[in-house]
Amino acid sequence: MSPGKFLAVLAGGALFGFGLALSTMVRPEVVLSFLRFEDFGLMLVMGGAVMVTVLAYQLLPRLLARPLLGGHFHHHVSRWNRDTLQGSALFGVGWGLCGVCPGPAIAGLGTGNWSLLWALCGIALGAWLQGVRARADA
Repeated sequence: MSPGKFLAVLAGGALFGFGLALSTMVRPEVVLSFLRFEDFGLMLVMGGAVMVTVLAYQLLPRLLARPLLGGHFHHHVSRWNRDTLQGSALFGVGWGLCGVCPGPAIAGLGTGNWSLLWALCGIALGAWLQGVRARADA
């Protein structure tokens, strides 16, 4: 990876982490209060993120000949299958029980919330088990 790409990725990750921390999505208790319909502030954060993403995916290919960091624009066709359904259900249950998903958990470590290491260990274990299962199916 070139130094320019590395710096761009680092800046993007820092901006993402700062946004998660600023919006308090790194605090599981805030996420859980949102999931219990007690606090709708995170709905504005998620809605804003969805709007930015939709605009970027729709407008950038029209404005730029190719992505800024190289490569090309392409459409990713998503296919729903049993594994996708099971994985998304498992993710949703885990998110609902502990209020943590991978991005905010990593960003939360930067705020000093070391208890998120437990959730990250569980996420890593689940990813590893899925890889073992996928290799066994292949």
